[in-house]
Amino acid sequence: MRITAYGKGREEHVSHRLDRAYERLTGLAVAALNEREPERLWPLLADALADLCGGETLIYKLDDWNEGEGTLGMSAAAAAELGRLGDEALSVLRSGYPFAHHYAAGLGRAPVTARQLAREAWKASKTARILGRSLDLDQVLALPLPGTVAPITGCLVYRSGADFTDDHLRTAERAQPLLAAVEQQRQLLEQWRRLAANAGEPEEIAADCALTPRELTVLLLLTDALTADAIGRRLGISARTVHKHVENIYRKLGTRDRLSTVLHAQRLGLVPAPDRSEGRRRPPGHGRSPGRGQLQGSRRPPEDHDGR
Repeated sequence: MRITAYGKGREEHVSHRLDRAYERLTGLAVAALNEREPERLWPLLADALADLCGGETLIYKLDDWNEGEGTLGMSAAAAAELGRLGDEALSVLRSGYPFAHHYAAGLGRAPVTARQLAREAWKASKTARILGRSLDLDQVLALPLPGTVAPITGCLVYRSGADFTDDHLRTAERAQPLLAAVEQQRQLLEQWRRLAANAGEPEEIAADCALTPRELTVLLLLTDALTADAIGRRLGISARTVHKHVENIYRKLGTRDRLSTVLHAQRLGLVPAPDRSEGRRRPPGHGRSPGRGQLQGSRRPPEDHDGR
């Protein structure tokens, strides 16, 4: 009887710990989704994500994992350490061994550790030797972004000592939808920033209308005539939440329906107006007064490729 009670108590303790970790991640994700600077979204999450997943440091890569190219983003703890590595060592880390072949083979997007995949071959790998010799780290957990197609992107969490536990893996799996939402938001805001750089000051117009970064991304997708369900799938939120954002947009822009909202947003320069003469959207600033910008449709978030 005592064994049963002990087992139940431990299970409740683990569940409580996972819930607290998820609450912390949710709070960080909400903060990131309200950040207007796209380059700050992942740094806001990096250190806390590494800690919650049982790691000491973290690298994130939002384009294809390959040996030759691609920017490595990292937690503050990783920056100083990785700065000491040469190009050859960095190319090995970029390859993401042994995760690339695993995920590229279509074996799902569940978080997994290097030791689980490669077993004893992990210790003898070039990647493990570089990590141990240069950074005093010997375990890696892959946390790919879910629900996307190649290239595979995401995070690698590093630690020394024992391998990551089942609890760490469960925490990483619960974090995946939040990370996917943050990455989608980053991509949409980068489109916004490109437009701002090319054509006036849509950020100032959005600020004048009191639109939040999340409302801007919903407005962007409204111009593509997507349903609430489709917008929700794109952003990783419920249709009910989409409707709440849409209601806020109507109120702030003083409109009552989608058509009048899109037309008003086009007149303000918040979204692109169609070029009727050529059947496509006008380039930024075309046919409008200076200081007007436009938004473009979003693309799906990437994933992460790795190789030995």
